[in-house]
Amino acid sequence: MSNGAAAGSLEADREAVLAANRRLYEALENGDLEAVEDVWLSAADADDKHGVVCVHPGWPVLRGRAQVTRSYMLIMMNTEYIQFFLTDVEVEVQGDVALVTCTENILSGGEAEEEGELGPLIGGKVVSSNLFRRTAAGWRLWSHHGSPVLTSGDDEEED
Repeated sequence: MSNGAAAGSLEADREAVLAANRRLYEALENGDLEAVEDVWLSAADADDKHGVVCVHPGWPVLRGRAQVTRSYMLIMMNTEYIQFFLTDVEVEVQGDVALVTCTENILSGGEAEEEGELGPLIGGKVVSSNLFRRTAAGWRLWSHHGSPVLTSGDDEEED
């Protein structure tokens, strides 16, 4: 393969991985559990106990499709509104493995004070590493790790 063809192939892989990464966040925003499951490695590559790993901010390590799927179901059931604005997105492809790192700037709906009213919007920031594997069905998520970005809330300079 020529250098130009190799570079084109690598760029095509990068774009495909970024598209898979976007599908994860779009599925979460839409509350579509089936679409979330489709982003992850399938049952052919992972089972209910092994094969995929997920760490949500503040959660223990979740292993296997059953635990990972259940975690997203719980998040969706308890979140009325969520939107992700991804920044600092970087992708690296090495053969059949790809790593996407990004900052998830999250806007979600908080709990309403009174029934029937909308709750306040709450912002948060999480840095994430999403590890993908190339499969016969395309790039699939193998591991997600999110860590909260801690802010002091004090922007004044110290003396």
